[in-house]
Amino acid sequence: MGIKLMGITHAKQKLQRTLSARYGSAADTNAEVPKGHFAVYVGEGKKKRFVIPISYLNHPLFQDLLTKAEEEFGYDHPTGGLTIPCSEDYFLSVTSVLNCS
Repeated sequence: MGIKLMGITHAKQKLQRTLSARYGSAADTNAEVPKGHFAVYVGEGKKKRFVIPISYLNHPLFQDLLTKAEEEFGYDHPTGGLTIPCSEDYFLSVTSVLNCS
């Protein structure tokens, strides 16, 4: 029975890591980032972490966000990771467009 319980606990932990990596989690900033993705921090005030595909880097809409990040922060991002200076709602609308293209 102990082995079965350990298996369930491991599966639950793996699922939590997958969900936090996929949907972002401000609480768990050390979550693994899947291959082909990278983490960004977004929001006004409290930042939320999102894990997004590297392919977004080539899209002009996302490049505009990167330009804004460079203008505001240079290479000194307050979260220690790439911070995008926009509202969470705006970021979600941009990534929604990128998901459809």
